[in-house]
Amino acid sequence: MAEPAEKTPLESIPLAEPATALPVADAGIEAGVQALTPRTIADTVRRVLGAETGARLKAYLSTCTHCGLCAQACHFYLSNAHDPSYAPIGKIKHTLWELLKRKGQVSPEFIRQASLIAYTQCNMCRRCAIYCPLGIDVAYMISVVRRICRALGVTPLYLQDTVNSHSATHNQMWVKADEWVDTLQWQEEDARDEIPELRIPLEKEGADIMYSIIAPEPKFQAGLIYKAAVIMHVAGVDWTMPARPGWDNSDMAMYSGDYDIMGRIKRFHFDTAARLRVKKIVMGECGHAFRSVYDTGNRWLGWRMPPIETQHAIDFYYDLLTSGRIKVARKYEEPVTLHDPCNIVRGYGLHEKARYVVNALCEHFVEMTPNREYNYCCGAGGGVINCGPPYKQTRMRGNSVKARQLEATGVKVLIAPCHNCHSGLEDISQHYHLGLEVKFLADIMYEVMEK
Repeated sequence: MAEPAEKTPLESIPLAEPATALPVADAGIEAGVQALTPRTIADTVRRVLGAETGARLKAYLSTCTHCGLCAQACHFYLSNAHDPSYAPIGKIKHTLWELLKRKGQVSPEFIRQASLIAYTQCNMCRRCAIYCPLGIDVAYMISVVRRICRALGVTPLYLQDTVNSHSATHNQMWVKADEWVDTLQWQEEDARDEIPELRIPLEKEGADIMYSIIAPEPKFQAGLIYKAAVIMHVAGVDWTMPARPGWDNSDMAMYSGDYDIMGRIKRFHFDTAARLRVKKIVMGECGHAFRSVYDTGNRWLGWRMPPIETQHAIDFYYDLLTSGRIKVARKYEEPVTLHDPCNIVRGYGLHEKARYVVNALCEHFVEMTPNREYNYCCGAGGGVINCGPPYKQTRMRGNSVKARQLEATGVKVLIAPCHNCHSGLEDISQHYHLGLEVKFLADIMYEVMEK
């Protein structure tokens, strides 16, 4: 059932007026559109819809009553002065329904507009599915549109470049193999100044845990590897990290619709864990990466569930705290609030465990309104942020309702247990002058734990 009507938080951040921004020039989309022919479009649409969809899509399309309740759930719709074109039902009407009705007989210009809607005006956060009385998953239908656009080569340039990096280097940041090992050894050396006996075990076969992270950590946030190593050491965990490619668990191909590359990088990740003969994979604080191993990539490969047990960092921290392996020396004193990442809360149900961890670590926890599965999306973890700088203003316009929600908490420390959310929320804070310090759970745990 939908949550009761919500009170408007604060009025100091105005909602955006209907969009009047100039069109964005995107070399990836433009190059793809120029190469299209009517026959290519029709053949591709028929192939994707005929070979890769089925009863699920038919059920959603046939049961939708066009009631419009999904509109009030969408942060793009709420933030853009209730412009009906941003309503989830409007996005489907102007993309997938037209493709089906016309049997793929659409123009290259139609595909351009469908690409912009699917990649930059919907973050596939599934909040609308929570409010839909029939439980229709609009995110799935948008993913079908993205799949068609990717098959036609009409994809935002920045997003596709990230997918190309996955394909070429098995990580999204072009981190070279020697750079990866050097970063791990550098973080181990720094951590040993604090705990001399600490090690980051590389290529240890038969360990209980393989710890995997996303590529922005070694590229931009190597200190998170340091903190993870300290947590693992203090908790007495039997763990390892791969020294060879297969360590990056992120997956932008899932969001571009390039499922062939998605399947390849997911299989490589699982194969790495199998090669090391570990009991389970523990993933760092990332939402989309976790979605890719339990909900999308695994099923594309034919596994209903991952072939090896996989645990998100929130779940892992919960276990460490409840088992007493990590003890809190003193709680974090400054008031904090918690962002519920879409992919691990609406998508996996970790909201209560996240609150247990926050309350165990922090003295003053202030809830956002709404929260848990009703929380507003930050506009990042569904791939929109990975479409790059050309669409930043699109994201910021679509997140004015999120900015109001954040401002209403009155706190200055925001915990975001997801990398894309972390980046998206920092952008919102800067754009709307909220002055928030965005932290990971590991940042707080490292600071307050007994060492």
